[in-house]
Amino acid sequence: MPRLAFNLTLLLVLISACSSPASLSGEVDPVILTSTALLADIARNLAGDRVQVESLLPIGADPHSYQPTPQDIAKIETSKLLIVNGMGYEQFLAPLVQNASGAREVVEAAAGISPRKDANGIDPHVWLDPNNVVVYVENIREALTHFDPDGAAEYQVNADAYVTELKRLDEWINEQVLQIPPKRKLLITNHESLGYFADRYGFTVVGAAIQSFSSDASPSAGQIALLIDQIKSGGAPAIFLDAADNATLAGQIADETGVRVVADLHLESLTDGAPAANYIEMMKHNVTQIVAALK
Repeated sequence: MPRLAFNLTLLLVLISACSSPASLSGEVDPVILTSTALLADIARNLAGDRVQVESLLPIGADPHSYQPTPQDIAKIETSKLLIVNGMGYEQFLAPLVQNASGAREVVEAAAGISPRKDANGIDPHVWLDPNNVVVYVENIREALTHFDPDGAAEYQVNADAYVTELKRLDEWINEQVLQIPPKRKLLITNHESLGYFADRYGFTVVGAAIQSFSSDASPSAGQIALLIDQIKSGGAPAIFLDAADNATLAGQIADETGVRVVADLHLESLTDGAPAANYIEMMKHNVTQIVAALK
């Protein structure tokens, strides 16, 4: 090829590359999208380097109170696979998916898990028992394999390795909670979020400041009075809050009862770095805080 023609061809290639949306933004359009940063972390453990995984919600966002942005629809439109928790957790998401153009497969990570139910509905916080995350892994692995059949073997290897980590985490938690005297294995939370954790590791949930599975709900004066009575009669030593929760209400209850307020759990999302940079670190941080407050 003559040098002039070669240089012209190269110039056209460079212009095309620089004018593409991916080049201008410095990011590749998301192929796989998850509703939360926590789900993105789990999916990345399986996906490896084969596909890009991005979270719709930013790190630290509470799905119960999240306010969608126009950019969220754009993210959904560029996705081919959308992974959600399910169990009614992502209340904000349905209208976004309905308004997004294009087609994508939507997969519920919690599919197949028996939910906890009460008068408030279904408790979606299933990931707070690592054994339920094993189910997430299988559902996500199947979704990735369907999306990218050529990566099936790699996804299986990655899934097996991550399940081993989850089982080790479960063993570690069981060892840690042995430090707590049985009579002090009592949990009070800002909203009803630790039920699956309590069921797995032998805790009793005394009550919640907000008697709802959503942190976005508001308690009545009667509910607060009932919880104060439960704390006084049951002897629970602490109230546990997610870092994103409003601590004012729990502080008022603590003033009435004298219990300790632990306000830096991470139950709904990850953090940018320590202490909850990924799911396993998140769980270890939460358990360490709970054990320290109750033992």
